[in-house]
Amino acid sequence: MQPIEPKVSGMVPAIQIKGIRDSLLISLGEGEWSELQNILLCQIDEQSSFFRGARLALDVGNTVLHAVEMSALRDKLSDREVSLWAVLSNSPTTEKTAQMLGLATRLPSSRPERSSRPVENDLPGEQAIMVRKTLRSGVKISYPGHVIVFGDVNPGAEIVAGGNVLVWGRLRGVVHAGAEGDEKAVVAALAIAPTQLRIAGIAALSEGSIAKQQPEIAHVLDGQVIIEPWVYKEGGR
Repeated sequence: MQPIEPKVSGMVPAIQIKGIRDSLLISLGEGEWSELQNILLCQIDEQSSFFRGARLALDVGNTVLHAVEMSALRDKLSDREVSLWAVLSNSPTTEKTAQMLGLATRLPSSRPERSSRPVENDLPGEQAIMVRKTLRSGVKISYPGHVIVFGDVNPGAEIVAGGNVLVWGRLRGVVHAGAEGDEKAVVAALAIAPTQLRIAGIAALSEGSIAKQQPEIAHVLDGQVIIEPWVYKEGGR
């Protein structure tokens, strides 16, 4: 399946992805429906292994969708082995359309829970989500646990994690670890040159270019975010 290249003018509408129960909640920005749909399908195509088999709840905001448009989207998602089970909208027309097609229009709980793509770990009570693809501009991932990316995080992409952020690639976008106030959280990548890096409530601005082609780790020390070589030390960082 060939990736869909969206025609974009100006800023790319952001796509936000959250883990909810056994599903993924994707929120689309404002814009023309044809453009938003193409961006969504392009993102799914680029991260097909991540989305394959997922149950999807889609928040379309104020966008007005009729039966033809919503049915077409559901069919296109089905072709990609993605199941559309809910459509959330501020539009009464869109909501009625979703109900007519047998789709849910409300989430059972607004509290983010374990994603349908968890990472097994041996630390009781900790959760992580793993993304096996480069995050491109306009994509935002928000998760209450740890976030692991096998790929680059390009400028314009954003990660917000309640725990640690690990990027097995180049980190050049925006990243916020320990978003719920955990100053013990860390950000690690094979090369760190983010647009902005934040741990808990402490921000550190980078120079915006990759000066060192080596693994690095960012953590809080004495109230400041510092970035240093990522070297394994038994019993610590």
